[in-house]
Amino acid sequence: MSQKPIADGAVFLLSDLIGGKVQSAGRTIGRLGDLVAVESGRVPEITHLLVRRRFGHKSLLVPWANVTALEAYGRVTIDIGAPEPFEGEPADGQICLADHVLDKKVLDCDDDEVEVVYDVKLTARNGLLYATDVDCSRAGFLRRIGLKRVSNFIRGLADSISSDTIPWTYVQRLPTSIGSFKGNVKLNVLKEKLPEIHPVDLADILEELDHEQRMAIFSELDTEQASQTLEEIEPRVQRQLVSSLSIERTAELVNEMTPAQAADLLAALPASDVDMILERIAEADAARIRFLLERHEDQISAYTTPRFIAFPPDAVVRDVMRAYRDLAREADVVMYVYVVDRAGGLLGAIDIRELLQAEPRDRLSDIMTSNLVVLQETESVADARKLFARYGFRAIPVVDEGNLLKGVIPYRDVMQLAHPAAE
Repeated sequence: MSQKPIADGAVFLLSDLIGGKVQSAGRTIGRLGDLVAVESGRVPEITHLLVRRRFGHKSLLVPWANVTALEAYGRVTIDIGAPEPFEGEPADGQICLADHVLDKKVLDCDDDEVEVVYDVKLTARNGLLYATDVDCSRAGFLRRIGLKRVSNFIRGLADSISSDTIPWTYVQRLPTSIGSFKGNVKLNVLKEKLPEIHPVDLADILEELDHEQRMAIFSELDTEQASQTLEEIEPRVQRQLVSSLSIERTAELVNEMTPAQAADLLAALPASDVDMILERIAEADAARIRFLLERHEDQISAYTTPRFIAFPPDAVVRDVMRAYRDLAREADVVMYVYVVDRAGGLLGAIDIRELLQAEPRDRLSDIMTSNLVVLQETESVADARKLFARYGFRAIPVVDEGNLLKGVIPYRDVMQLAHPAAE
């Protein structure tokens, strides 16, 4: 078959294709389960499509030559006639991009840095399709958590994706007998060439390592990233890490946390260490942390963070998105943008998904949700837990009697902490 299903230079993302409908002769015969490739040259060439069919039907292994059309957001058209001759599974030596590469850890050539592959970039050349880059960027992470179809956002990323990815030529050849490959993707590049790993992913990876490996990686992190990562690590590993750090380093990390997160961390340490740590942070923050540790009261005001993102109602989406990246670096709550008046009164809130879907010229006042669930600053932790359990929000704003926004309480600071005041 000598057809040319896609134009030269066309670019696809694996995450957009997987799960898409596969059609033949005008009817849907299954969904794309994976792309199968062979490393015969500088970059892997796609040789087959693995098509998953409904329960009771065997999967199909369709040669690339039988593909007649491929669309950017998942629909594939093939020409196979009867499906039975194509029933089968990939053989050893063939790379299944989604199964073998996607979501795998990435190590550099020194084995002392880690990343996660969130996506694979595919490029068409001379009628063939090649895996040309692995994507470890935050943009790739957003696509993996469900934001890949936000059209305005994705279009904005299209021009920059090449600079956020790692060329496949830097990826060491994968095992010949790959089978059910559960290992890591390894790079022939130094760690400074890798993008910054997301703290949630880094926490997952650190939990799988032994203590010496964990400390070797953790010691390379800057204070902000180390603090954010420490917050995400499970309590047992968290305690092991902190016990190996100096008092000064622990104080630096605590200084980057919300009071509730800090209290949760310090609750597991000896009282003498806690005292020395709190002596090294701002007096006001230390007082709030002690307040939580000693459980004098359980008013929600002690748990709020002032590090959230807020804009006036006449701000436009385009300007908000331009400023968002810088503001998010300093914020504890990043999945909501709050709309406030000049006096700080709370007018509304916008989920980041809604913001990404809005038109660039839209004003926040036109797209915000004004019917909000809020907590009064005099309400208790128990009240907050009830609201989180009922509505499933990732954060709830806290206001005073005059509706002034006093702070925001993140879900994790009430629902996922172990210290007594959260009980």
